[in-house]
Parts: sequence; structure tokens; C-alpha cells
Amino acid sequence: MKVSLKYYTIKYLITILLLIIAVWAALFYAYILDEVYDNVDDGLKNRKIQIIKAVYLDENLLKNNEFGFNEFKINPISASEHQEKNRLYNKMYYMEYDDEEQPYRVIETDFIDQFGKYQKLTIRTSTVEEDELVYDLTTALIVLYLLLVVSIMGINGFLLHRAMKPFYIILDKLKKYQFGIPSVEQPQNYSIKEFEELNIEINEMIDRNELVFQQQKQFIENASHELQTPLAIVINKIDLAIQNDELDKNNIQFFDGVKNDLRRMASLNKSLLMLSKIENNQFSSVANVNFNILITELLDSYEDFIEFKNINVNVLEKEVFEAVFNPDLARILISNLLKNAIKYNREEGHLHIMTGKDKLIFQNTGSEIPLEQDKIFTRFYKKSADSSSTGLGLSIIKTIIKQYPGWDIVYTFENGMHSFVLSDNS
Repeated sequence: MKVSLKYYTIKYLITILLLIIAVWAALFYAYILDEVYDNVDDGLKNRKIQIIKAVYLDENLLKNNEFGFNEFKINPISASEHQEKNRLYNKMYYMEYDDEEQPYRVIETDFIDQFGKYQKLTIRTSTVEEDELVYDLTTALIVLYLLLVVSIMGINGFLLHRAMKPFYIILDKLKKYQFGIPSVEQPQNYSIKEFEELNIEINEMIDRNELVFQQQKQFIENASHELQTPLAIVINKIDLAIQNDELDKNNIQFFDGVKNDLRRMASLNKSLLMLSKIENNQFSSVANVNFNILITELLDSYEDFIEFKNINVNVLEKEVFEAVFNPDLARILISNLLKNAIKYNREEGHLHIMTGKDKLIFQNTGSEIPLEQDKIFTRFYKKSADSSSTGLGLSIIKTIIKQYPGWDIVYTFENGMHSFVLSDNS
């Protein structure tokens, strides 16, 4: 799932912070525990000296063979058991008050009493319970981690949002940018050097693209217009040549075939020019278009063609289909849909046109084989071997639809009927 830069950085920052706190907590715990034991050991060593001094002053202390309230005991040992060094260790002792074992720090040391006998002094003192220390430390660290996460999310979110504001302005400018459509940009004062450089580079790139776009558009228009004139002249000359009585039947058929090819070339040239103009946003003006009225007007224009093929036309106007559209593109769109439904219909076929509030449906009989849905709107796609077809009619329809967000056209084939559903979901 895609996330914004702000949440992307926070996600990794929180993960890294969690690892750092975990390592820090382990080191901190070990350090605190070491400090606790070090202080306890110093106290035990000090008590050892005091107790041995007290034994030399009061021999009755030698009878203290079990731990009492003073938390020490003295037991006689043999000369072979005598050790010079202190022994420090941890040990669990049962405590009646808590009814459970508690951790103690213990020191053992050997000495010779005033009677020359070897004695072992054992002193114990209660230490911090490690499990409670771990629990308290963990709780404190979790609270600290949550506070840090909330603080980082708030501070990082605020700072990133403020720092990235120029980036979002540049991104919004790129989203709204369209070839051939001039835009007025408000001067921006970028406090971040990188964003200022990015904005300069994008503006220069747009200027270069606009220059190339204008050159290409001018070339296409000039080339198309220049081609139309010689094509029209050649077609007229062929018409004059066909009228020559000296031509035999074969020559007449030859010239007639050449004329048809030239007409197809002229039609192809017009269609390509139309696609170029549509893609270059040269139909930018819009108005409220009533498609119901437009369909009626165009049906009258194709009346001869419909009667020639004896097609049964049925128009069902459930609701009025109106939309904000370029009037010229709307006429081209409906004209191409009608022409497609009539041209590729069979003789004595059917054409059903249904209008809804946000939908137009064109259904027609024709080939019993469905068209290829993934190819029908591509340029130069032709299902039939009709030499007069340019293969651009449906491509022009799709190109027009792309200029209007929310609009779509879908082809289906059901019960021998080819259907093109034009919908406006904007």
C-alpha cells in the first residue's frame, strides 16, 4: 500500500526508535543492577568489619549460629576450610512474612577469633527484587516509548507538512498542467533550496515541452492541410478522366479504384488530423449539450443511408441526457457512434438508441461474431475487410471520452446485438 512521505518516515523512525530503546533498556537494566549490587557489597563489607570488631569485644556473639534480626551468623570451621578472600553471591531465602522466597545478597568471610579458633561469618541483606525491577523498568520504558512516539508523530508531522508544503504546490501544478493550455502561476518564495531548484527545472522542462508541442501541432496541421489540397485536385482530375468517352471499361474501373483509394486517404488524413486536434486540447470551449436533440438531428442527416439499408431505427428516450461538453466534439462523438451502428449493420437490421439521465446506449445488429473488446478502441483496428474503413472511428470516440474525467464507453455483445454504452459518472 502506498503511503505519504510523512508516514513513511514516521514508520521507520518508530521502528528504529523501538530497537534503540530496547537495547538501551537492557544496558540500563544491567547498569542499574550492577550499581545496586556494588552499593550492597560495600555495605556488607563494612558490616563485616564492624561485626568482627564486636566479636572481639563480646565473645557471646560467637554463639550467634543462625540468622536473627541482625541478619548474620557465625559458625566454626576447620583450618583446612579457612579462606582469605571474601565470597559474595546471591541467594534466595524463605521469608515468613511474604510466604515466599526473596532474593538476598550474601557475603562469607573467614576469621580467627580471640581464642585462636577459625570461624566463618555469613552476612545477608535483602536486595531489590529483579522481577519487580524488570516490571517497573519495562512499564516506565513503555510509557516513555509511547510518549516519544506521540511526540515524534506530532512534531515530525507538523515539521514535514510545513517543510513539504512547497513540494505539494509543485505537485499540484504538475497535476493541473496540460499541453497547450496556458496556466498562470503565482510567484512563490521557496525557503528550501532544493524545492526552489526543482521548481526552476520543472518550469524550464514545461517551457521546452510547450515549444516542442507547438512545433509538432503546427507541423501536423500544416501537413494535413497541405495534403488535402493535392488529394482533392487528383480526385477531381480522375473524375474528369473517367468522363472521357475514349476510355474502355477496364480503364474506367482502374481509375475508379484509384479514386476510391484517394478518397480513403483523404478520409484517413482528416481522421488523423481530428485525433491530433482532440489530443492537443484544441476543443477547449464547453457548453450545455442536449444529446437527445443532437441524436435526432444526426438521424435526419443519416436518413438516406438508413433507408438505403432498410434499417429499423427505434429511439427510446427514457430521460433527457444533458452534459457540459464541447459542442463540436459532442457532434463528432454521436456521429461516429451512429455511423458505426449503421455502416456495420446488416440490411433490414435493427438499431436501438436509448437515452437515460447519465447514459446513452447504441444497440445494432450486424456480424454474428463479437468484436475484440481489448482492441476495438485502438487505432486502425478493423474487424471486416472493408477497404473504405479507416479503422479510426472508434478510436476517435475513445480519445474524445478521455478528455472528460468520469466519462466512459463500454462495448458488449449479447443476443446478437452489438452494444456501446456511453456513460457520464462525473
